[in-house]
Amino acid sequence: MMESLAARLERWLFEPPDTLIGKPIWLLTRILRYPYALIRDVARGDLTLRAMSLIYTTLLSIVPLLALSFSVLKGLGFHKELEPVLYSFLEPLGDKAYALTDQIMGFVERVRGGVLGSFGLIFLLYTVISMVQKVEEAFNFVWRVDQPRSFGRRFSEYLSVMVIGPALIVGALGLLGAMSSSTVVQAVSQYEPFGSILVVLGKLTPYLLVIGVFTFLYAFVPNTRVRLRAAFIAGITAGIGWLATGLFFASFVKTTGGTLVIYAGFAIVIVSLIWLYASWLVLLLGAQLAFYVQNPQYLRPGRSEIHLNTSLRERVALSIMYLIVHDYGSGRARWSTNRLAEHLDLPGAALGPILAALEQRGLLIVAEDDTWIPARDPAVIELADVLDAIRHETAGPRLARIRDIAPAVDAARRAEESLKESLKGRTVRDLVDGK
Repeated sequence: MMESLAARLERWLFEPPDTLIGKPIWLLTRILRYPYALIRDVARGDLTLRAMSLIYTTLLSIVPLLALSFSVLKGLGFHKELEPVLYSFLEPLGDKAYALTDQIMGFVERVRGGVLGSFGLIFLLYTVISMVQKVEEAFNFVWRVDQPRSFGRRFSEYLSVMVIGPALIVGALGLLGAMSSSTVVQAVSQYEPFGSILVVLGKLTPYLLVIGVFTFLYAFVPNTRVRLRAAFIAGITAGIGWLATGLFFASFVKTTGGTLVIYAGFAIVIVSLIWLYASWLVLLLGAQLAFYVQNPQYLRPGRSEIHLNTSLRERVALSIMYLIVHDYGSGRARWSTNRLAEHLDLPGAALGPILAALEQRGLLIVAEDDTWIPARDPAVIELADVLDAIRHETAGPRLARIRDIAPAVDAARRAEESLKESLKGRTVRDLVDGK
């Protein structure tokens, strides 16, 4: 019953009747596809497992991470400015947030290069890079990216963010504080509606800061090009979701304080683990949303394997060759796998085997900018070659020789010969030219 209900809901969301097109309910179905896909992904467990694995990494690396991030600010005498930011992150833990913030800041204060020594400093850097690497791996999993950053890029880019990021946050907070106390702003605030607007902006500043940090993470961390629009939409959604989760969690801790007493000193540990899990899950859901916004063709299948039947594979292969040859040499932007997927409204995972088969047969090659171009003159690539590449690809498990049934083999051979005869002499260039 539940499976049939889920199937009907999916069909209603992704295959609405033509009579609904253009109506508000049709727009609603397109919006509801995103929460449906996110709920389905959480139910499958991949994101929850990633969130749980990041809890251990966080516990191991949080102090070295903060120590490295605060080191520059500490040298400038501004590291205390980030203490309120750290407290705001831990605020959902209730009264324990004060004690935990003081403990973490105490650890950071005691981290000194002379005490650590060269080996300790190297271990600290390794721990920090390892944590950010784990986060990148989780984001790459969401974005279907197999190739991580090189070690050199990890070292330079990660450390740059760890050092410059806190400085930018402190600079932004200081700039906002200076602006709010300036005589011009004070004078303007005496007049309405400017006074109310400034009050609202002051209250919204922490939320805008969270949204800005989330947007940056979604755009920077995955080892692929993320469009600003996708990162911003995910940043707004995840930022609001994280803040709402924090309010709910704070209320939960407050109302269940009596229950937590039975855990005595372990209560803060248990509550912290739950809060870390909720935070990582919200962050990963935001990354998944950014992926779906940029690649809406994945909304329906998600991470499921996509199997196209032979007829559809042949149509897609001919469509790919048509698009690539049509725009090749015309000065237009060449076709990448992602662009082909968006244009054909198919997941890139479904196009991968087809493109690989066409490349293996010498019909397409990948340029240096990861776009596809014809491997040889389209005027000599026959349509039968394209279909033959798809029908006789060698990928997949090899089977033992099956027993031939003569009448069946003869019928299949005649059908193949008829198809080749109907396409004899027709090339990809003829297809593009409409001949």
